[in-house]
Amino acid sequence: MGRPGAAAVDAVLMRSLADWPLAERRAIRGVFTDIDDTLTTHGEITPDALAALGALRAAGLTVIAITGRPVGWSEPKARAWPVDAIVAENGAVALVSDKNGHIPASEGSDSLSKIYQLDAAARLAHTQRLRQAAARVLREVPGVNLARDSAGRETDIAFDHAEFAALTAAQIDGIEAVLRAEGLHTTRSSIHTHGAVSPGDKWTGAVWAVRTLLGRDLASELDHWVAVGDSGNDEAMFRHFRHSVGVANIRLAAPRMQALPTYVTARERGAGFAEVSQAILAAISS
Repeated sequence: MGRPGAAAVDAVLMRSLADWPLAERRAIRGVFTDIDDTLTTHGEITPDALAALGALRAAGLTVIAITGRPVGWSEPKARAWPVDAIVAENGAVALVSDKNGHIPASEGSDSLSKIYQLDAAARLAHTQRLRQAAARVLREVPGVNLARDSAGRETDIAFDHAEFAALTAAQIDGIEAVLRAEGLHTTRSSIHTHGAVSPGDKWTGAVWAVRTLLGRDLASELDHWVAVGDSGNDEAMFRHFRHSVGVANIRLAAPRMQALPTYVTARERGAGFAEVSQAILAAISS
């Protein structure tokens, strides 16, 4: 759902999840979900959200988490959580584990495969630009630090604005200004401000993941997928998916967003994701 200008958030732009028609929910066969503040609450996945992932998978749905978090941070989650894949770094790389997913990993039983959009030479070429941009941000924007998960990043850089820090709007804008001056593309999650050389986003990452992992064209089967999220780096998903849901805490980010989800849950974070799962499973079983 597109949203013109920077108008103040208005709840009418996002309908209650209860308004999602039964027939549309019954047709859902795949779920893309953000992780931070969508599956997690205060940095941890809650039992209800974890159970919701498992219930969707047990019902035969494809479940893919798509996140701005780095590859290194995402690897243990890809092994442990009941998901078919985790697409990390806002769509740059897919992690597939044989242990919990329906999609076979390419290296044998119980292995974890890493599949990149860019080849190794391109990733290496980007690294120097990212390091240069990061150093400039740290010099020019007082009080800013790299995200604590930066050691696990391979294709982008991220600065902490709300995970362990509490940056002002001026500081966040300053980070983005420097990154853009360095020719990088920027996105914001609920906790981090990102910069990347490639112009990809979660939507292009989702399209790539479905094509690469499932051999299918996501754009042609959007009646059967839903996207769930909570923040600015989910906007591209909300703009393209016919079925999209924000967990209730999306209202914190909504005034800065140009594209909002069609529906919003009553509850926040992991509990909100559990609502989405319940709505889909109730329709499928009816």
